[in-house]
Amino acid sequence: MLKLLGKASSINVRKVLWTSHELGLTLEREDWGSGFRSTQEPEFLALNPNGLVPVLIDGARVLWESNTICRYLAGREGRRDLLPQEPGARAAVEMWMDWQATDLNGAWRYVFMSRVRGHADYQDAASLAAAEREWNRLMGLLDAHLAQHGPYAAGAAFTLAAYQQRLLQRPGYVQHGANGLP
Repeated sequence: MLKLLGKASSINVRKVLWTSHELGLTLEREDWGSGFRSTQEPEFLALNPNGLVPVLIDGARVLWESNTICRYLAGREGRRDLLPQEPGARAAVEMWMDWQATDLNGAWRYVFMSRVRGHADYQDAASLAAAEREWNRLMGLLDAHLAQHGPYAAGAAFTLAAYQQRLLQRPGYVQHGANGLP
């Protein structure tokens, strides 16, 4: 049985839940993270020394980092449609996944910490404006890429590097990525 540690409201846990849905996998999930069990407990830190969700347990294998978990699950299930085997096609999927995890997440982190979490250290108006500009710039890059190269980030086919508006047609995304809202 696959076990996922992390609260369902975490965007990174949602990625894994959605991928699991696409793969037809059943996960046992335990709530960990703010509002639930602390990820700073020794039991959790023994699994992920970073103290972040999600963590996937597959028998003796323990994985953390949401994009790595999604790649692992797609590979484990032999889903070459979601994660191609051909190096160029696979690199295109992984490139957009890594861009999302690094550049795009970095751009919205300040705004998220300010507006969603209400953290006192993230209330500087100039920093908020700069983060919003960077988010919009990056989303403009993605929009331009999609306009030129196809309906999904990695091309014409649905993969692990898919895109929001088209994703709303997928039940797993609606359930785990869009808060159940079409």
